Amino acid sequence: MNTLLKIEISGPVVMTIAAVIGLAFFLVLFLKPSARWALTAVLAVAVAVLVGWLTVWIVEDVMDIFHVGLTPRVWFWALACFGGLGLAVVSFRRSRPWRKVVAAVSIPVFALVAALGINTEFGLNKTLGSALGISTEGTIHLSKPDPNASNPAGPLWQNWTPPATMPAHGKAGTQVIPATSSGFNARPAGIYLPPAALTENPPKLPLFVLMMGQPGLPDPQYVSAALDEFAAKNNGLAPIAIVADQIGPDQDDTLCLDTAKYGNVQKYINEDVVNWAKANLNILTDRDHWTIAGYSNGGQCAISFAVKYPDLWGNVVDISGEEFPGAEDPAGNLAEIFGGNQAAYDAQKPINIMKGKQFPHTTAVFTAGSDDITYVAAAKAVSAAAQASGMAVTYYEVPNGGHVGIALNDGLTKGFEVLYPRLGLSR
Repeated sequence: MNTLLKIEISGPVVMTIAAVIGLAFFLVLFLKPSARWALTAVLAVAVAVLVGWLTVWIVEDVMDIFHVGLTPRVWFWALACFGGLGLAVVSFRRSRPWRKVVAAVSIPVFALVAALGINTEFGLNKTLGSALGISTEGTIHLSKPDPNASNPAGPLWQNWTPPATMPAHGKAGTQVIPATSSGFNARPAGIYLPPAALTENPPKLPLFVLMMGQPGLPDPQYVSAALDEFAAKNNGLAPIAIVADQIGPDQDDTLCLDTAKYGNVQKYINEDVVNWAKANLNILTDRDHWTIAGYSNGGQCAISFAVKYPDLWGNVVDISGEEFPGAEDPAGNLAEIFGGNQAAYDAQKPINIMKGKQFPHTTAVFTAGSDDITYVAAAKAVSAAAQASGMAVTYYEVPNGGHVGIALNDGLTKGFEVLYPRLGLSR
């Protein structure tokens, strides 16, 4: 079963195969030795594409379901799907049995090809398991850290010499982080150990805690891929990463707060995850080497925690984050979570928390896709407030990154470019 879930469903090879299959079905249905049929088919496709355009427009612009603009390629796959379905439907009319069978089979084929195309464009679900919300990562073995071990003085890049037996790549897997203090129902966390951590006498390394979007999985594949690249250029050195679950198995927008409705998420991340990391990972324990990070929903959580717990987190990476908790439905959250108390809601917004306070020893990185209008506005507003509060701020827009995998991957890369020297992992 796990092998099936690990099947890759994105990338050029998969999409080429899928597109060829979809085109073959389309041609079989379209080609028929009759001018009248050709006209009927063209009209059916045209009407279906128009219906598709109206549907996507309503979903994207009127209802704003996705809260982000859809790229031209997403539009293409959606309209191609509607066009194919229109051709399939009209092929049932006054046709031979074999054409009816092909038409029936083509309906799920067209839908699947379009789904694969859209998924590839978003770039967030690389495997069948991730698309279904099922983790394919096995449990990772952890060695208990030596409490008496200490790193030599000075930055790691100056004092660390990798042994010849050090592996070329890090290792990723999962671990259950007990909700001892919070009681929050979290899914197993993703864990990444860099090559240096897999040696016989590993150095203590920085800690990087990442939270993904909503919906989403606490999947370590993105951060592990990024950190493996940096480790390869820096003698195997990289932070030990935890991809923590801030939304739970129901994938709710928990606002990353402690609430009666969603549970104690804030306490889970900043107490349970932190205490577990100290007890189970070979990490440096000072705030300057600790980073809280997040993507989309997780980005808002990251900046919120950074300003609420400045003694814990010396660094923050906010990738395409929301401006404040529950920004996608502020009216609903005001009523349900805060009982209509606007002042209580406003008090949880990072920009308001930073007012009148100074964080001169915090390094912050804010990124967003250049064409991701809503989240660019949020990133600019929050980064400006962070800079005004004394943080060392880097703001970066990923060229045409949208709110998809490109924005996540390039955001992580920019974050590590800024943080590596501060964490003592490079010059």
